[in-house]
Amino acid sequence: MNYQPQQPYQQPQSQPYPQQPYQPYQPYQQPPPQQPYQQQPYQQQPQQPAPQQSYACPSCGSTAEYAPGTNSLRCPHCRFEQPIAPVNREVREHAWEELASLPAKPRGAGGQILQCPGCGASNETNALSGRCRFCATPMVASAATDRIVPEGLVPFRVDKRDVHDNLRKWARSRWFAPNSLKKVNSAESLDGTYVPHWTYDAATASSYSGERGEEYTVGSGNNKETKVRWHSVQGTVQRFFDDVLVPGAGHLPADRLEALEPWPLKQALPYQEAYLAGFRTLRYDVEPEAGFQCAQQKMAKVIEKDVKKDIGGDRQRVHAVNTNYGAVTYKLLLLPVWFASYVYNGKQWQIMVNAETGKITGDRPYSPWKIALAVALVTVLVTLAVVLGRHHHH
Repeated sequence: MNYQPQQPYQQPQSQPYPQQPYQPYQPYQQPPPQQPYQQQPYQQQPQQPAPQQSYACPSCGSTAEYAPGTNSLRCPHCRFEQPIAPVNREVREHAWEELASLPAKPRGAGGQILQCPGCGASNETNALSGRCRFCATPMVASAATDRIVPEGLVPFRVDKRDVHDNLRKWARSRWFAPNSLKKVNSAESLDGTYVPHWTYDAATASSYSGERGEEYTVGSGNNKETKVRWHSVQGTVQRFFDDVLVPGAGHLPADRLEALEPWPLKQALPYQEAYLAGFRTLRYDVEPEAGFQCAQQKMAKVIEKDVKKDIGGDRQRVHAVNTNYGAVTYKLLLLPVWFASYVYNGKQWQIMVNAETGKITGDRPYSPWKIALAVALVTVLVTLAVVLGRHHHH
């Protein structure tokens, strides 16, 4: 066996014999890097469904789903519950240096193909989990092929029923909302989604230069004037940042997601695919490097406050801040959000609910009548106050 493969290598000069093994060898070796190699992933993708998890109910055989607020899978048909076995693994931070050793993120033609465990249909999707678009059976893909696998997740605690209750309270508590909005407890669409977020830790040391202003007054009585004496200063401030949160889904409004904070990040569970069953899970499309730039902007705001406090005095001017980031770590977490939308007055309004705390953020209509009434009322009160004030002086 050993003898044969060596021949093409050993005798390249004596052409008569190796000519045959050589000929098939060359055409076979050359094309792959150029043409078929690139096309293969695109061609093969549809035939080869991505590796995925299936959670068959041991009692009736249909697919079980994660039951919010528990550590169990529940069958939607026979209500049989089975506990999700905890994994013996900590949610840990990853050193920034690890990123350099990770392979580049694989980019497929489209999403991956998931085969429905219920009806067997092929579903093409970019999500990590979701439902079959033909029979709504839960499907969960394996994250093992991603560049970075989620480290942990905060599971859904608020279920659909609670979301409806929360929406009702929210609609009732909105000032200036039209009266008919109070009926919005049944959202037209309710979508439970795990949204990827990056967290970053960093030990920062920031050297700064600026000026400290001390106020003093000149003159007296009505001619009093406040002036400022400026002194140039420089110094260093240090701060350790823990779990600075940056959304990893670039197509969602970051300010809305921020409005859902705070999250109980310290209570995140180690990533287990069973918690995704029955929910949609988005893959991150903001790379960790880009996420860290957002995290640095968030840190910069805090550092500037530290610098002003360090400068002291009555007023502060900050000219330059130079920050060094040490011991940087990152991790990918999945956080649970209910996306609700309702139609009001022929327009669609969007709401997000933190599925751990129940906190709501979102669009809501204003009633022009109520606002006009309030403005009129304020005007009346101000006029009344002015009249009474004059009356009092006389």
